[in-house]
Amino acid sequence: MPTPLPTAPSDDAVRDIPRDPLLPAGGRQRRPTADSDAKRERILQAAQALFHAQGYAQTTMAQIVGALGVTKPFVYYYFRNKQEIFEALSWRPTVACFTVLDFAASDPRPAHEKVQDGLQRLIRATIAHYPAAFFPYREPQCYRPEYLEQSRWLANHFYQQLCALLEEGRASGHFDFHETRITAQAACSLPGFLYQWYRPDGRLDAEAMEQELTRLAMRVIGLRVDAPGH
Repeated sequence: MPTPLPTAPSDDAVRDIPRDPLLPAGGRQRRPTADSDAKRERILQAAQALFHAQGYAQTTMAQIVGALGVTKPFVYYYFRNKQEIFEALSWRPTVACFTVLDFAASDPRPAHEKVQDGLQRLIRATIAHYPAAFFPYREPQCYRPEYLEQSRWLANHFYQQLCALLEEGRASGHFDFHETRITAQAACSLPGFLYQWYRPDGRLDAEAMEQELTRLAMRVIGLRVDAPGH
């Protein structure tokens, strides 16, 4: 999922992980309930299938309503328009992927173990959120500037953490690479480029794909199996 996003908002613009678009913001809903969450999820899943099959531009609210077999007010109660649905679908994998390195401050593991764990979780999240995880790659022009600003903040949050851990792991002798930022981006391009070729019904199942891509990512960052304590 992660892709290089070089410009982050200022500290005054965003001071914490941005607001989750899945929280009621549009339509007429004000307070989520267990029943409303289930209905929102039903709408999201129907829309996801349509966006995946025919793209954002070709998908209409009328088609989403038709796929659900409901009336228009049912959908508009939860979402103002299809863009809000599209962004809600995209936000979950964005957060899931860009927060994989948010380890507790008390986590005692060394940097190289955190990097391995984080990159594997990143790959797992990208696969688990198929196909919505790939919407930002396929149709980046479909998002509001406000949404893109939030995504950039999370991307920079992620890469700052990853680069710091990579440099710490190199200093301890566990990683062998030259350019920190390039190495971070190259390792993350492995799950990022899944959108071009990944199919859930392919030869490798999700778990096998996760393991294979994790091994490749470890090669990219130059994990040294002969390092002390590995």
